Amino acid sequence: MSTRYSFGTLSECTEGFTKKLGEGGFGLVFEGKLGEERVAVKCLECASQGKKELAEVETIVSIQHTNLVKLIGFCAEKFEGLLVYEYIPRGSLDRWIYYHYNNVPLDWCDRCRIILGVAKGLCYLHEECRRKFAHLDIKPQNILLDGNFNDKMADYGLCKLINREVLTMIRGTPGYMAPEWLTLRITEKVDVYSFGVVIMETISGRKNIDNSQPEENVQLISLLREKAQNIQLVDPIDKHTDDMVSHQEEVVQMMKLAIWCLQHDNIERPSMSNVIKVLEGAISVETFGANSLLYVQDKPSTYSVPSQASILSGPR
Repeated sequence: MSTRYSFGTLSECTEGFTKKLGEGGFGLVFEGKLGEERVAVKCLECASQGKKELAEVETIVSIQHTNLVKLIGFCAEKFEGLLVYEYIPRGSLDRWIYYHYNNVPLDWCDRCRIILGVAKGLCYLHEECRRKFAHLDIKPQNILLDGNFNDKMADYGLCKLINREVLTMIRGTPGYMAPEWLTLRITEKVDVYSFGVVIMETISGRKNIDNSQPEENVQLISLLREKAQNIQLVDPIDKHTDDMVSHQEEVVQMMKLAIWCLQHDNIERPSMSNVIKVLEGAISVETFGANSLLYVQDKPSTYSVPSQASILSGPR
């Protein structure tokens, strides 16, 4: 069971909500301290959404895994909705892979451990919970790192029980969304697609959509498709550290796993349990016909950044 806190208690512990950590799903996140324990307090920005999410607190509390951020408690007073999570000290993955925080790029071992941790967290949601969940917003900003660079997924308050409700609007973040979001035929395989994007960002050290790149390289997944077709998969590897270059054969194998996850047809994507088997060396991507996986999708730009018209327009 989670702890119910008063608004006053959480306001005091966060010093009046002054220490902003970032922005999560549905609201801002602030650092706080309850007794001797540092916490992260998420303020739900929409009262109606807050009531809906708080009604599911006990369901969220039941989701306990070493690779998921722990929900400690909540507050529901009048129009205030707040969730209290454990504090994760090193922040989100994006600051380490995009910007090389403190000019220290992650080495290959750290990146492998992080990718495996995300896979295990997703496998728990998809296959090991009593009821099947989908996260729906997998991205580096929702992957937090502890003091030992072990990862924990955040914002699983966005989780939805598969088959429990019909999704009537697109959710998630452009650049990480699977093609089937355009039809709202959603399964847990949307997370597998997003996971493939996260793999590529983690091993290339750049954003999936990066407008600072030359026009032909703006979209990482389009670039991946081109490099796969031309058998040049070493090109996107993060060159900021010799460690990545020295492990390029292993990195290329990881890219092949990403390509498998990025298949246009969700049926062709692996389950997260099979992803873990690949990462742990129990099976290889080649076992499933790697040559057929080198064509990520016909029109990656169509799905990497869905246009507002395709989201909002009805039949014409």
